[in-house]
Amino acid sequence: MQAKIHPRYEVAKITCACGNVIETRSTAKDIKVEICSACHPFFTGKQKLVDTAGRIERFRRKYNIKE
Repeated sequence: MQAKIHPRYEVAKITCACGNVIETRSTAKDIKVEICSACHPFFTGKQKLVDTAGRIERFRRKYNIKE
């Protein structure tokens, strides 16, 4: 390996929108995610509607779907 060309591999904190914080190692110091294993429906077994940027609402308006 050549010296001084590789990024530093340090302790990083991954913060989820639900408030869960995971510590790991990465070249990025702080990582923010919208969904993690603590709140993802696959891991929790609960149905949860994840709507990013109003996509579901735009779909309903586009096709005139009433809930």
